[in-house]
Amino acid sequence: MRRDDLYITVPSLFRCPISLDVMKSPVSLCTGVTYDRASIQRWLDSGNNTCPATMQVLQSKEFVPNRTLQRLIQIWSDSVARRQLDAESAAANLSVVPSQEQVKVLVKQLDNNCYSSLEKIVSFAKESEENREFLATMDGFLDTVFDFMRNADSDIKLIEQVVKILDLILSKVSEKKPLLESSCLSTILLVLQRGSLDSQIQSVRLLESIAAVGGESKLKLAEKEGLLTELVKSISKDKDPRLIEASLSCLIAITMPKRVKTKLIQFRTIPELKNLISEPNTSVSTIEKSLKLLETLSSCKEGKAEIWHDSVLLQAVVQKVLKVSSKTTEHAVTILWVVCYLFRDEKAQEAVVSSNGMTKFLLLMQSNCSPAVRQMSADLLKIFRVNSKSCLSSYDTKTTHIMPF
Repeated sequence: MRRDDLYITVPSLFRCPISLDVMKSPVSLCTGVTYDRASIQRWLDSGNNTCPATMQVLQSKEFVPNRTLQRLIQIWSDSVARRQLDAESAAANLSVVPSQEQVKVLVKQLDNNCYSSLEKIVSFAKESEENREFLATMDGFLDTVFDFMRNADSDIKLIEQVVKILDLILSKVSEKKPLLESSCLSTILLVLQRGSLDSQIQSVRLLESIAAVGGESKLKLAEKEGLLTELVKSISKDKDPRLIEASLSCLIAITMPKRVKTKLIQFRTIPELKNLISEPNTSVSTIEKSLKLLETLSSCKEGKAEIWHDSVLLQAVVQKVLKVSSKTTEHAVTILWVVCYLFRDEKAQEAVVSSNGMTKFLLLMQSNCSPAVRQMSADLLKIFRVNSKSCLSSYDTKTTHIMPF
């Protein structure tokens, strides 16, 4: 099967009538016709008041997300991606993986026929742990790779190959500081902005590995112009689920310093997290990571303020208590404890009560949850003035030592 064959047949139902591209966010007008959100929004913003397909005058310019069609497009897209991966794997298996001696020659010849040489080195690295260890410790190899990374003007396809190699071997590299250089970060940012989906995911994983170097590395990543903004864009609910999950992990790794938290809040991270938490088809792992990041952002005053002012977000957080997983419950309860108990905001408390939060906290008190979650639930119930005959009467709610941050 040729690679091009994977893209020939696209169901016409999946194409936007305006752009003719596969719809990323299908929405339906009052006429019943479905368009991609970005295309129809541009049409309406241009002053048009008709349905582009039928030319009927619109009685309302409101549109409704077509969730069923979006799910069908996602299923089709995943199927195409799997077929492409199988085809690429089959093609890769037909090629001969170079030996260690051949790799040494390829590294020396990187200035000539670079793309082909890098491709062969990637196949060598994918083959085994031993090969990855060999590349990580090979004299001069990392210097050559870092030189590529410093040249942000290089062809994007070449840079993608370099990112693939680094993604494969970085866990075996002890000296990662060269990647913190501004020129190297610019190259990673370029891949994140313009690369293929796989290379975007690999670049995000690189950033997460760099963040693990230490506190200084987190600040350098946050201070790199455009980097945090691009990572926040990558957690938009319309992005590929794999990219979303990788980006959430990266943001969690970066977001410990207070300065980074403040920047992320300014870049509208919390609304993106609300969208992910509220989306019914979000995976367990993505919900856990979204709530973990939201919990981290709630530990600074700007984060608390934004969360307590958003009753819809608070209700979405309450809905995750005792659902999805124990990690989800722990992160959700901690967020609610911060804004309702520590911060004592009445509006936030009302939003939690209206979402049946009291019942959930009572159930948690009787469940097999962790001591910290049980204690926070007791504190929250006390705030909500549960009467003294309740199950709380046997609990001492001294919490000065239970700071979750």
